[in-house]
Amino acid sequence: MRPEFWHDRWHAGQIGFHQAQADKNLTRHWQDLHLGQGSRVFVPLCGKSVDLLWLRDRGHPVIGVELSAIALEAFCMENGVPARRRTTQDFEVYDAPNLELLCGDYFALSPAQLGNVAGVFDRAALISWTPELRVPYVEHLAKLIPPGTETLLVTLEYPQTQTAGPPFSVPSAEVARLYAGGYAIRELSRQDVISTEPRMRGRGVTELLEVCYRLTRLS
Repeated sequence: MRPEFWHDRWHAGQIGFHQAQADKNLTRHWQDLHLGQGSRVFVPLCGKSVDLLWLRDRGHPVIGVELSAIALEAFCMENGVPARRRTTQDFEVYDAPNLELLCGDYFALSPAQLGNVAGVFDRAALISWTPELRVPYVEHLAKLIPPGTETLLVTLEYPQTQTAGPPFSVPSAEVARLYAGGYAIRELSRQDVISTEPRMRGRGVTELLEVCYRLTRLS
């Protein structure tokens, strides 16, 4: 999607993708990545997700990147996060203890800016990209993270013909196509969630699976 699409969604408050509680896949499966306390974690397209706080509370320095300043300012205000704001060449940066939020274009992010991360949590990034942008997204991420980095990836599977995304359906074959060769892929869980998703039912979706993967970056 073009940046203007997401700016418009945040301006209009059309953020049905936001969750008031930490994501259940995160709380259930994060331990499966076996990351130690103090391991730096990256959350791409983080929005104002409280998952950032959940990860920080478990001892992880967290860095997120987000296009919308509205999202990051709302995150700080709603959660009482005392962030300092500074400007770099490509980003407006919100700094708080063990939390660094970058406002700007994900594709402008460099390995030096990201730092030495050991983990990635992707609940909202991959499923937000149109099909033609998924390969660039995954390729750029591979340039940012070192071998051995663990990713907890959450996707959705539903009949794409029933509604236009985002969020988009990303079936397991697509995950394999995108990540095979560069990652070891392990499916952790697959759950039918259509009964708990009135927003998607209202869009005409009749089947909805939430799938969680562990991806290990290979050398």
